[in-house]
Amino acid sequence: MAISGECFCGKIKYKFNGTLKNAQSCHCSRCRKAFSSQASAYALIDADEFQWISGEESLTSYIGEHGFGLQFCNKCGSTLCGIFNGVVHGVTLGCVNGDPKVELGRHIYVGSKARWEVIPEGVPQYQAGAPENY
Repeated sequence: MAISGECFCGKIKYKFNGTLKNAQSCHCSRCRKAFSSQASAYALIDADEFQWISGEESLTSYIGEHGFGLQFCNKCGSTLCGIFNGVVHGVTLGCVNGDPKVELGRHIYVGSKARWEVIPEGVPQYQAGAPENY
């Protein structure tokens, strides 16, 4: 199934010819800041199935201390994907076009969620990270 995505201003576009995996929402304070939201909404991908269509030169990267980072549009600020050692490993679900046929399978770091946030029932929640064999 082909999936496409783009930033808010439309300058950066991508396509992905694969399946989104392990969709989750992280509620830690770092994700709230990075996504300017109550939590992140993110799914893993196979990097070899991902391709920038336009605007790649407008990407700005933030890389953390362990090689993980985020890439976002330098014009509108939309966070588009996560990278590890320079390779795209996941996409932010808010920038995916249409219905990607994926559901959030878990909520992680709910122990540090914003006090004003209410998490829906019926989805696994973990006070910290999810178990390794999720």
